[in-house]
Amino acid sequence: MTVQAGLPRWRGFHLLNMFHPKSDGEWREDDFRWICEFGFNFVAFPVCFTLWVEENDPYRLYEPGLQKLDRAVQLALEYDLNPCINIHTAPGYDVNRFVEFPYSLWKDEAALDAFCFQWTTLAERYHDFPAEKLSFHLLNEPPHLGEDVSEEEYERAMRAATEAIRKVSPDRVILCDGPGYRARPSPRLVDLGIVQCCGGYWPMGISHYMASWVGGENYPPPVWPGYVQDGKKWDRAALEEHYQPFIHLRDQGIGVLCFETGCHNKTPHEVALAWFRDVLSVLTSHGIGYVLWSFRGAFGIIDSGREDVEYEGFHGHQLDREMLSLLQEF
Repeated sequence: MTVQAGLPRWRGFHLLNMFHPKSDGEWREDDFRWICEFGFNFVAFPVCFTLWVEENDPYRLYEPGLQKLDRAVQLALEYDLNPCINIHTAPGYDVNRFVEFPYSLWKDEAALDAFCFQWTTLAERYHDFPAEKLSFHLLNEPPHLGEDVSEEEYERAMRAATEAIRKVSPDRVILCDGPGYRARPSPRLVDLGIVQCCGGYWPMGISHYMASWVGGENYPPPVWPGYVQDGKKWDRAALEEHYQPFIHLRDQGIGVLCFETGCHNKTPHEVALAWFRDVLSVLTSHGIGYVLWSFRGAFGIIDSGREDVEYEGFHGHQLDREMLSLLQEF
């Protein structure tokens, strides 16, 4: 399999046990075991930093919360998976708006200082863990440039966090989402030598059909190929064109990973599989790995709640074997 700039072709899943401010952080060892047994090599932990601080104060660390994150990293390594810590909710920015902040990561020095403190804390805590195995993903889904952040503000935050990590752990693999919710890469960060992450949700009318949090109930019924959204007709060639800016980076030897992809359970299963095959085919043809959101739940392969799937009983759960088999092809 293609290797890009020393980055293995990671393939795996997000595990959501510390995703929400009210998450319990109780990891299921079976998830790690099954991901390994299914032949994947990567797990991402989208995390809310408030789970390991007191009263949302980024400088008042709460050791029991950090110990729960330790457990996830340890389980991943035990099952020979490559774990990745992704700060999903950061001081001053939360794409899901689970937490409201009195400051902006993009505008306020206090928020940026707190963000860097969080990454310094994690870099120090995991300093002795293998740099090529445990990676750090800086921030989930920065917004479109011009909405709440300028190019300069986005770049400043990503550079500051990268510097904070590298002061402690200079060889750590660092990943970064491009602006526009991963819609585009950031050529201005190429000199940092960090992995740039795309998303695998385009067109949204396929991946998020009937997903209420993005207005998916207003999307027309999905078909593939030939789905039309915003006047553009989508098929495999259109996907290839969409990912071209990331493919260009990859061709220059820069690490690229599709950090989040998947399809909501209201999209007809036949359409979801056809679309996903083309997405994975495009990514794989250019040596780009992928991370499914998520292992369990509405976008996952276990207990997804789809109404048009003949599930396989699996250790007391419902396994979407067709979706799993498709992923295993790529």
